[in-house]
Amino acid sequence: MSHEKPNYDHCPALRTIAMPADANANGDIFGGWLLAQMDLAGSIIATQTAKTRVATVGIEAMAFKLPVFIGDEVSFYCKTIRIGNTSTTIHIESWARGRLDDTARKVTEGNFTYVAIDENRHPVPIVRPKVPA
Repeated sequence: MSHEKPNYDHCPALRTIAMPADANANGDIFGGWLLAQMDLAGSIIATQTAKTRVATVGIEAMAFKLPVFIGDEVSFYCKTIRIGNTSTTIHIESWARGRLDDTARKVTEGNFTYVAIDENRHPVPIVRPKVPA
């Protein structure tokens, strides 16, 4: 397992603190909370790519590696791995760091696919930037 944070544009797409309301009775953060935060982080990058609204259409290769605890700072690093006609796939890594700890640990990762949609929620093409000849 890698212990080195990814260098995706040098900063996370999203950073948040795990709070008591996000945990079970043992103080472990719910996987669903972590999944929702990953979806938010990925949607930021997908929206920037598509230049329009996006909707999550798939999650694959999801793996929970280590627990997240109340008070942990959780950072979400995103990397675009595919841009199709109407969809984009974003690889998301989640890293947690304790309040008094300088060492981050990878807690989960997965690939999220988003489709570009119009105001009526119909798929629309993703316009890619023109590459100079």
